[in-house]
Amino acid sequence: MKFKRDSVSDEIPTASMADIAFLLIIYFMVTTTFAATRGLDFSLPQEEQDTPLVDKEESVLIEIQPGGALLVDGKAMELDQVLDYLKPKLERNPMKPVIIRPDQMAEYGGMVDVFDELRQAPDKIGMPVKNVSIPTQREIEMFWY
Repeated sequence: MKFKRDSVSDEIPTASMADIAFLLIIYFMVTTTFAATRGLDFSLPQEEQDTPLVDKEESVLIEIQPGGALLVDGKAMELDQVLDYLKPKLERNPMKPVIIRPDQMAEYGGMVDVFDELRQAPDKIGMPVKNVSIPTQREIEMFWY
């Protein structure tokens, strides 16, 4: 007795593959929430006819040279004279900016000495130096020259 063999097809049935793909697309479209981009929340200032005039505030620049020499606003000065120079300026404006700018070749201790002297201002001249900044080398290269 001979049995008839069924031949096995070597094709993959893909008739329902398109249906499954469309169902997945619809599923993800329905379940995904669409967020509208709101952008930045800010309000523009009102246009004013009278613009305030801002006075330019000159800062006090303390440069520390190699070897420990100090230049305060371009004048050579000793460390113990710095606070006496600052006192009249701080009396007019207590928030007067003081910038300590060490040279690249100056010792780190020179900058620390100047900073310590400025911290002793309440004891020596009776008022603190509130606005002290030390610019980074990148800031010096970008803005100084």
